[in-house]
Amino acid sequence: MKIAGKEYKTIWYHNKNVKIIDQTKLPHKFVIKDLKTVKDAINAIKTMEVRGAPLIGATAAFGLVLSIIEKNDQSFLYKSAQNLINSRPTAINLKWAVDRMIKKLSGVNSDKILEIAINEAKEICEEDIMFCENIGLNGLKIIEEIYNKKKDTVNILTHCNAGWLATINWGTATSPIYHAHKKGIPVHVWADETRPRNQGANLTSYELNEEGIKNTIIADNTGGILMQRGQVDMCIVGTDRTLSNGDVCNKVGTYLKALAAKDNNVPFYVALPSSTIDWNIKNSKDIPIEERSSEELSKIDGVDEDGNIKRVQIYPNKSNAMNLAFDVTPAKYITGLITEKGICEASEKGLKNLFK
Repeated sequence: MKIAGKEYKTIWYHNKNVKIIDQTKLPHKFVIKDLKTVKDAINAIKTMEVRGAPLIGATAAFGLVLSIIEKNDQSFLYKSAQNLINSRPTAINLKWAVDRMIKKLSGVNSDKILEIAINEAKEICEEDIMFCENIGLNGLKIIEEIYNKKKDTVNILTHCNAGWLATINWGTATSPIYHAHKKGIPVHVWADETRPRNQGANLTSYELNEEGIKNTIIADNTGGILMQRGQVDMCIVGTDRTLSNGDVCNKVGTYLKALAAKDNNVPFYVALPSSTIDWNIKNSKDIPIEERSSEELSKIDGVDEDGNIKRVQIYPNKSNAMNLAFDVTPAKYITGLITEKGICEASEKGLKNLFK
């Protein structure tokens, strides 16, 4: 997709370095950063310079490429793989990508391993682009159906950023929106601010602006009243881990949106590539829920009158804060799952009909 009229992907390999868009600087600055070592890749994941389940997976894949450049040794490769997996616990794409790379690279001759690693990491990225584009084409049908009935702008609510900045291109939740826009269907997006890191305000609104799509940032607790007023035609969110029973683990606050949507008969869809499906965990209580630093709640970045980015504290010094990064939305609140292979009900039967 585009930034300032120029096409970009979120990550790419160039001259033994991995280049990323540093998303901690958006929307105030656009910075391309070089990752030169596997530690750089791990740090980029931990600090959320890259974020979003598919992009985290791609970064981990390229992290293993960097580990081979740094030290062409199988034991170092396996250690790097484990360190990457441990960098963030919730998004399943991270482990999926690392496992796929290790399976491809195990036992490979040292003189060939780098080329194979680079090609596999690039293949993971190209697959994600294809999957996300197909998610968009499948989800487009839902937006078209609403527009054909309504004959007016389709209002879509989304939470956090499941846009192209969370993937390699297109995004998951945003891909149907981009396809609808390209087809000339008028769409408007309610973008949840998504505290504490404000990915909806900082990233979703930013990328929609760059593509010329109308959007409005709202406080996280505004979605319910908008649904009560009939101002939301559908919800589309992404997911960091989808269980085989259809339960979805996504950015904290997703569950509350699904409850509000159910109460107001608003369709609630989840967009995901198959790499996000966890076929092993059966109980959502077993999903590792990341708890991040309380400083993400107590401090916030902004731009002062001189255009400088400043971090300020917004909480009392003596106050405690809890910062759970994800919650789980039970399948019963989900209208359907939009995947690269089609749309299915949020259930084991629905997923297996598409993928097994």
